[in-house]
Amino acid sequence: MHNHKTHWEKLYETKAGSDLSWFQPYPHTSVDFINLFKLPKTSSIIDVGGGDSHLVDALLELGYSDITVLDISAKSIERAKARLGEKASTITWLEKDIVDFDPQRKYDFWHDRAAFHFLTTEIQIMKYLAIAKQAIKPGGHLVLGTFSDNGPAKCSGLDIRQYTEASMSILFEKDFRRIKCVQETHTTPFNTQQDFVFCSFQRIVTPIL
Repeated sequence: MHNHKTHWEKLYETKAGSDLSWFQPYPHTSVDFINLFKLPKTSSIIDVGGGDSHLVDALLELGYSDITVLDISAKSIERAKARLGEKASTITWLEKDIVDFDPQRKYDFWHDRAAFHFLTTEIQIMKYLAIAKQAIKPGGHLVLGTFSDNGPAKCSGLDIRQYTEASMSILFEKDFRRIKCVQETHTTPFNTQQDFVFCSFQRIVTPIL
């Protein structure tokens, strides 16, 4: 994902949301995790790589009010704002590459179905882990959705990194406790199928000595 801003801007300028393989009219799996954790409506939530995703719509419908959407593409954010209309003003929008993100606050819930698997170098992945650790409150939750080892090896012409429940869990085990993983078969707008793995984690609370 790093240094791919031009790629994503061009993509969102030339394709409608429903013409993109990852398009979901409603993010059922992500919402299931939010319901599982019984997040209070005042919870601070960030959707990493959220762009033109409809998760923000679902969160507003569920009554959440402290929502941040981060995406590398200004065009994707513009499209989400246009879709939401007046409600867009209640959202914090951040145009930022996740590996350059310097969080100025902490979040109760971090969601990412879009960005993590585009990080293909160890440096990028370690940066992501450090940023997530910094940004998520102790006791807060993290949900990651990536292509599984049965999923695509590329997306939108870019290489991605596939994950299993085990390989994802190992990356996060130092600072997070794994809660639950699920497999999802996503049907694209072109009626093809993509296999995802979603894992949820809780940020470990470090005891004060």
